[in-house]
Amino acid sequence: MSLTRRDFARRSALTGAGVALAGSVGALASAPNALASTDTESVGEDHGSGHAGVGYGPLLPDPDGILALPAGFRYEIITYCGRTRLESGEFTPSNHDGTATFDGPRGSTLLVNNHELGGPRADWPHPVPLTEGLVYDPAASGGCTVVEVRPGGHVAEWVGIAGTSTNCAGGSTPWGTWLTCEETEDKAGEEGMTKDHGYVFEVDPEDRRANRDPEPVKALGRYAHEAVVVDPKRGHLYLTEDASGPNGLLYRWTPPEGFRHGRGRLRTLADDAGRLEAFKCFDSGGRFVDDLSRATKTGTVYGVDWIEVPDRDARTVSVRKQFTAGQVTRARKLEGMWWADGGAYIVSSYARDESPGRPHDGQVWFYDPKRRTLTLKVLLGVNPDPSADGAFDGPDNITVSPYGGLVIAEDGDGVQHLFGATDSGRTYPIARNELNIGTEEEPEYSEFTGVTFSPDGRTLYANIQDPGIMLAVTGPWKRQKRR
Repeated sequence: MSLTRRDFARRSALTGAGVALAGSVGALASAPNALASTDTESVGEDHGSGHAGVGYGPLLPDPDGILALPAGFRYEIITYCGRTRLESGEFTPSNHDGTATFDGPRGSTLLVNNHELGGPRADWPHPVPLTEGLVYDPAASGGCTVVEVRPGGHVAEWVGIAGTSTNCAGGSTPWGTWLTCEETEDKAGEEGMTKDHGYVFEVDPEDRRANRDPEPVKALGRYAHEAVVVDPKRGHLYLTEDASGPNGLLYRWTPPEGFRHGRGRLRTLADDAGRLEAFKCFDSGGRFVDDLSRATKTGTVYGVDWIEVPDRDARTVSVRKQFTAGQVTRARKLEGMWWADGGAYIVSSYARDESPGRPHDGQVWFYDPKRRTLTLKVLLGVNPDPSADGAFDGPDNITVSPYGGLVIAEDGDGVQHLFGATDSGRTYPIARNELNIGTEEEPEYSEFTGVTFSPDGRTLYANIQDPGIMLAVTGPWKRQKRR
């Protein structure tokens, strides 16, 4: 049964939603229903580094020009496009993106790494190789590789899936597989493609045979997919859409009655199995919220209803365009997600003129499926000078840290960081990209992607998307204070 606007308004009045405080700038509350009250104008003044007792200290320049880290930390390059090679002899593909880690055999760590490569293969010097039996569309340039990091430092890499397009984020499953998402709506005949794209595919990091003859999970819809998480208790899948004109949507897929999740079971579903729905938010007064950019304070809580998608395969009209004004809530650049604390952390990277609310440089929301509420946990004001080191903007991929709070990959303008947000709302730098892919006069730094910890929590993996470098960061990790 859905949570009606009247129910939510009554519940808000009873619980005093929006009153409790939890920290200051960009608050990430420690409990799903904890709230904060910081507005976008004050956030920009205090959302960089320099908080005493928080984080790991200043970032030290890297003499090799790759990654600045705090004292005591070090990094290793795991894969590097055009330099390291796959088991089959081809070079590591470029444009590293979403990544997840899994326990591998004999003490190793397995990582599945997306490669965000769109359009024809001829457009890219290092597309994902078309490994026999693992190809969906031979015209497409993207896909995933599987990386095995073995004790002692030996690294092996092979293709998990090929012939997919614009593999951006994705998400791991409770049953040990990876769901890779195509951030495109290209159909057969467009951009040289021979098959329709815009789907989710399942990749098994342990069983190479399970990845043969890849087929999309069409039940999850065809649109510009970004990330996906799985509710292990209820079986729902939540999916973000990175699109504009109009802005994208948050989706929920409900499995059909009697369906049980497990390795390879998603690909057995009928194309129209289950229900695919888009979210619709309303405030504590029962008023419809058209776009998440309307929220100007951390601690804002919205009730959520779910509206069924008319044509999930978007045969004639893009899914997000199938809804009229007032039917669904939208947001610009719905990006990374991570399941933790009984719900989903969800990123909206920024809002500008394409959004009806107040401009911002990043939001992180928490969706609580039990309460059917969406709470704004992190809010970054517009960064006045992205070229200067210190402030953060454009959150993208995220992970929940075993040491408390979030670790966020920055995809903004100017300087690019990995940064943390503590449970009480303080942010701090973890790493800075120092690989200049521009010129000395006009420097340019690629975004970070694929931030994720190893299963034992000792290593933080992250990617520099362009040219495509996977890095492993180790050091004196510590639990972050909540102040």
